[in-house]
Amino acid sequence: MPFELISPEADCVIGIALWMILWWITEVVSISVTALIPLTFFPLLNVMTIQEVAPYYGHPIVFLFFGGFIMALALEKVNLHKRIALNIINFTGTNPSRVILGFLLSTAFLSMWISNTATTVVMLPIAYSVIKIMSADSDGFTKKDKKFALSLMLGIAYSANVGGIATIIGTPPNIVMAGFVESEYGYNISFLRWMMIGVPFAAIMIFFIYIILTKVLYKTDIENFEGPKDLIAAEIRKLGKISKEEKYVLAIFIVAITLWISKNSINNIFTDLNLSDTTISMLAAFSCFCIVDRGRFIFNWEDTKNLPWGIIILFGGGLALANALSQAGLIDLIGNYVSANTFSVLLISTLLITIMLFMTELMSNVALVAIIAPMVAGVASGLDMNILHLLIPVTMASSCAFMLPMATPPNAIVFASGHIKVKEMAQTGIYLNIISIALLILFFKFVIPIFMTTTIQ
Repeated sequence: MPFELISPEADCVIGIALWMILWWITEVVSISVTALIPLTFFPLLNVMTIQEVAPYYGHPIVFLFFGGFIMALALEKVNLHKRIALNIINFTGTNPSRVILGFLLSTAFLSMWISNTATTVVMLPIAYSVIKIMSADSDGFTKKDKKFALSLMLGIAYSANVGGIATIIGTPPNIVMAGFVESEYGYNISFLRWMMIGVPFAAIMIFFIYIILTKVLYKTDIENFEGPKDLIAAEIRKLGKISKEEKYVLAIFIVAITLWISKNSINNIFTDLNLSDTTISMLAAFSCFCIVDRGRFIFNWEDTKNLPWGIIILFGGGLALANALSQAGLIDLIGNYVSANTFSVLLISTLLITIMLFMTELMSNVALVAIIAPMVAGVASGLDMNILHLLIPVTMASSCAFMLPMATPPNAIVFASGHIKVKEMAQTGIYLNIISIALLILFFKFVIPIFMTTTIQ
């Protein structure tokens, strides 16, 4: 450029940031390829040396998510996720609204621990079977049946999106934000502390999804509904007794969750242990590779071919970019601008939550959080408030895309089922988008300050 914006170094970072934002929005190449730009060009432009930028791609938060991925793949390999889902549906009952509730709860629970894409893929065949039984009766596929099918498909997509918010490893945007906070401010958001916010939010959203689908937009009063009950029972029988492989993986899963929840108490008792969320995640992943049943390993390195390695690279690129923006003084610049002007905290927070939520309808929420998190931190600093109080609701908003098929993989997968039109998804989604914004503002004001008491500015 013929003039300086800030300084030669800062201008380089701005140029690279704009390049990455453009490619992340347009997806002219894979978003994971775009995430390699800092590793490639920061050293060439003297923004950071290769020794400085490379560690972001192996950050502890990256390995926290890696361990979560391995556990998820192990659950899928032994078919334990399907057993959990079927039993939850069986437990909730099999009249139309209860079937939908069962699918909502089981999809949300699975999405807390495995990717929302994999969760949707697991739930979809079961939903197909239920719909097929309904259309095979004497009166065929009636208008009532169509309403039920529509609410069931939308419910799977929406609960898969919301379920991931409940845990720190449930969805990539959570990890990107947590990694940014740890990398730039040295604060680790613990697994339990996140759940104290994420689980109540997810539970309330599941309640609203259930009400909107079954009581407001798509009321169903199908009388003869024995078929699905028999189907679920038959599917559970088909799985047979729980196998040793499933028991081993379930044990690892339960131990990991227990350790994540009780980590601080354990560290207080065993002061030399220094147990962290990442260590627990890697211990669980390592254990999955060491299970032997009938002379063979039940989970092998070859099974990691299904692991989304690109997302892991994306974490690294996002963290490296955030650090460069911070070092270049851009976060401070935003903070100083905001602090020099009189802005309403509530108004700015509402605006950021709304922008994030509607932008994520059109582009990758992971890339969006990587781009916006440093800016939100600068705004929070300028408002002289705890950075976490603003960052968390804005990050959660990135997982609340309910209107368009391209917004999230679950939305796209259920849209491809043929039971949903774009107009129907948008009509339902706008209700949930508005509810999400209102709920996130309430959490911003009254819930997050209670659980995130550590001041980061």
